[in-house]
Amino acid sequence: MTKQLFELFTRAGAEWVMLLLVLLSITSVALVLERFLFFARHGSTMRDLRPLLSSGQLDEARIRVGNRLGMEAEVARAALGAADGGPASVQQSVACAIAEARPGYERYLNFLGTLGNNAPFLGLFGTVVGIIKAFSDLSVGGARGAAASVVMSGISEALVATAVGILVAIPAVVAFNGYQRWLRTLVGRSEAVGYALASYLERDDVRAAALARGCESQRRDMVG
Repeated sequence: MTKQLFELFTRAGAEWVMLLLVLLSITSVALVLERFLFFARHGSTMRDLRPLLSSGQLDEARIRVGNRLGMEAEVARAALGAADGGPASVQQSVACAIAEARPGYERYLNFLGTLGNNAPFLGLFGTVVGIIKAFSDLSVGGARGAAASVVMSGISEALVATAVGILVAIPAVVAFNGYQRWLRTLVGRSEAVGYALASYLERDDVRAAALARGCESQRRDMVG
């Protein structure tokens, strides 16, 4: 078994590992750009929304939200739709809206994180395979000086795989951490929208008005 693996590595060399790393690098760059465009489109900030909700200007808040894209807008629409049910209903709607929106933002992030963690090991594997092939070339024979030159050349080429693996990993790790932080910011802002509306609905005067509307509605139903 060991001899068969040795023969396989000596025939294949590290070139296929380098090719795989190049393909992974191209894929990583494409996904980083795709995620940036997605976050830029769906990560807009609505700084004037929370003051409107805190002050009870719900109709104005609905107009501001409109059909805007982004987690904050989706959560705001869900919260405003559940406002008649009280603070508890708003909080549940906010949690559900965030849970539904989150997978779209986390798409491809696991790939970037996995690539960032494992690309150096893949490059190291290519280096080891290249070194095995270099020592195999040494065992073939030939002049001592020429054989040593071949081995040194093979080892230096094999070390390139490690360098490429690290080069592929760094952008993936940076992008993964950056997008995770961006997502945490969006979730925090979206939760703040729910808190703003819930805090308004918990005010005594608002509760009293809601209770009065409920009693009036029941009285009308009984009269009708």
